[in-house]
Amino acid sequence: MMSFIQRYAGKIIGQISGWDRLRFRGTLRMLAHAAGLSRFLGYKGVLLKDFGRYAEEVSARTREASLAAARAAGREVVYVRDSQASKEDLARAIQARDGIKEGLICVLTAVENCGSYAVRGNRQTHLLELRHERRKCLHLYHYYQHPEFGLLHVRLQSWLPLTVFIGLNGREWLSRQMDRAGIGYLRRDNCFAWVSDVAGAQELLHQQVRWDWNAALSALARQVNPALSQVVGDYAVDYYWSLEESEWATDVMFKEGRELSRQYGPLIRHGMEHLGSRDVLRFLGHKVPAVGIAPRLALEVTSDLKARPEGIRLKHRVGANSVKMYNKQERVLRFETTLNNMREMKAPRREGGKVVYRPMRKGVGDIVRRAAVSQATNNRYMQAMAAAEETTPLKALTADLTRPVVQGGRRARGLNPLGENDARLLEIVSDGKYLITGFRNRDVQAAWFQGPARDAAEQRRRSGQVSRLLWLLRAHGLIKKTGGTYRYQVTSRGRQIIAAIQAARAANAVKLASAA
Repeated sequence: MMSFIQRYAGKIIGQISGWDRLRFRGTLRMLAHAAGLSRFLGYKGVLLKDFGRYAEEVSARTREASLAAARAAGREVVYVRDSQASKEDLARAIQARDGIKEGLICVLTAVENCGSYAVRGNRQTHLLELRHERRKCLHLYHYYQHPEFGLLHVRLQSWLPLTVFIGLNGREWLSRQMDRAGIGYLRRDNCFAWVSDVAGAQELLHQQVRWDWNAALSALARQVNPALSQVVGDYAVDYYWSLEESEWATDVMFKEGRELSRQYGPLIRHGMEHLGSRDVLRFLGHKVPAVGIAPRLALEVTSDLKARPEGIRLKHRVGANSVKMYNKQERVLRFETTLNNMREMKAPRREGGKVVYRPMRKGVGDIVRRAAVSQATNNRYMQAMAAAEETTPLKALTADLTRPVVQGGRRARGLNPLGENDARLLEIVSDGKYLITGFRNRDVQAAWFQGPARDAAEQRRRSGQVSRLLWLLRAHGLIKKTGGTYRYQVTSRGRQIIAAIQAARAANAVKLASAA
């Protein structure tokens, strides 16, 4: 990320990273699977043959208690028939009409898909069974102007297992934090085109990550489902909170919109022409072998462009997760990681005295790790984008490369960047598969030589030859060694120069003549 920021340092105000859209799920885990609900019904003395009547009573009690507060406050309850209608837009319109500054705005109700239960007969055992099924039921959307988070909604499923979803926005929340902190800003829709104290705003975004989510979310759930204590009695069932979907955005704020417009075209072209499936997998934290893709990583990888009202969006998907880039409100360049399926990601855990990598969990207890993974994804993507097309002429970029240099008392020859051998070496070390972990001498050997070495002497000769080639690149500042390891990384300057050389080699005579 730093190389990207350094490249545009004189053209930007700064950058901030933090939560954008968040969707939490509150689950009554004992009631969220058939076996647990069966035990609960046994505790309540409800027979399976009476489950239908009992479930309807629970739903009616839940619905009436949830709506009672809205009716007492004189807030509007609206049934939404159109499944394509934007509930948030409707809530905002009601808020503007009624001038609501804080508290409940309205309750919107809609019949939508849900996971619930039904009692079915088992033909083999000739007994009734409780089964979890997909069906439809009434959902209640409570929209609030929250004193801390700003505009948010709490969606309550009125049928068992009474699941709750809470949707809020980190940038909406940030604006309220900055108001209290006295930080000036220019907000446009869901982003900030200017912030008077970038470091202060970033610290506020860090505070969001370490929030007491269990307490905050449970308080909202109690507001929309006050009948829960009557339903469960002393069975000690409470909501377990997980982060179902998250968006982590890094916003680069440009000083002038025309400068972002000038830079965005090359960035889009670079993303579509130079970033392949391997790169996208690594952006999102997957390990990819040198050749092929491991069966356990058999995920669909796609990249696409889409024109949106606020700008052009370039999006790369790996399964249900994605990373994207788009220009917002003329002056903001946003890099955003969206995580919808944490089972596709890995996180370290300590088991039996050692650290092992397991699929990440959705629980809010892992939210700090989730933020770190999201930021790392944005960083890798921005690092790759730092090598986008440079407007500096190729002659100026490569002038020093063609001259001999002295490094540590040794003379290194000049490079021929358009020559076959030197260009091939640059192509090898800049391969996207080394973007995260770097490359070793043996990695370059495997690509440089054809077939395995005949014997140990041949292997030593190859290793020595590659060592000299890598020293040559280091002498010219194109690569650097990672401290304490045998691995190398291409420098930010190296990525910029190599990308320009590769573009020139790939261009045809017509393109070169038109650019001359």
